[in-house]
Amino acid sequence: CSAVSNVSLGGGHVLELDQVTLAYPGLTLVFDITVEAGECLALVGPSGAGKSTLLSLVAGFEQPTSGRIRLAGQDVTDWPPARRPVTTVFQEHNLFAHLDITANTGLGIDPGLKLDRDDHARVARALDQVGLGGLGARLPAELSGGQRQRVALARALVRRRPILLLDEPFAALGPALRREMLDLVDALRRAEMLTTILVSHHPEDALRAAERTAFVSQGRIVATDRTERLFSSGSHPELSDYLGHTG
Repeated sequence: CSAVSNVSLGGGHVLELDQVTLAYPGLTLVFDITVEAGECLALVGPSGAGKSTLLSLVAGFEQPTSGRIRLAGQDVTDWPPARRPVTTVFQEHNLFAHLDITANTGLGIDPGLKLDRDDHARVARALDQVGLGGLGARLPAELSGGQRQRVALARALVRRRPILLLDEPFAALGPALRREMLDLVDALRRAEMLTTILVSHHPEDALRAAERTAFVSQGRIVATDRTERLFSSGSHPELSDYLGHTG
């Protein structure tokens, strides 16, 4: 397994998708966007628009038909997922039921759980950061849905990857708990200088957590702007239809 590349991600345009194209039978997706270092960009749009596919391209789970993906100016288009300085949190938290919370978090450092003293300290710090300090001995079944997603965030933190991809991780949570989790993500992003892309079907999630939002429709980024301005402008008919502002 290739080691994670030591890409310098300080300052400037950290993530660039330069005319990244992925061709499927009957559909071609094209993404062209830049995400600044340390910012949170939200992706909103209807189901099947290509939001999760964009994340998969960044993470390396999908290979583009054409175009280039750059991190801090370095072309990573052909890099395997394990080499990219990226971690992804999905709607399914992917915790192992037989492992306690400390072990589930430690998997982010070493899948074989061969952890030294410093590694254990990293795990404990991450659990503290997500509000689970002192709960490391519990099993996933003993936690609420929100707490299980906090474990998934802690596991992402211990990986120490500067790009965090969030693929609707809080979709199954109620509104109040979802807001709480978004605030936690925002605090962690600021504390750790994480460049974050958040996929959500809820415009209110973008308004709460993202400085900028991109509206994705039919495999294209139709519009990108400051979040409040994008949702209030009314200048994009497809977005207005999506938000229910027409009629």
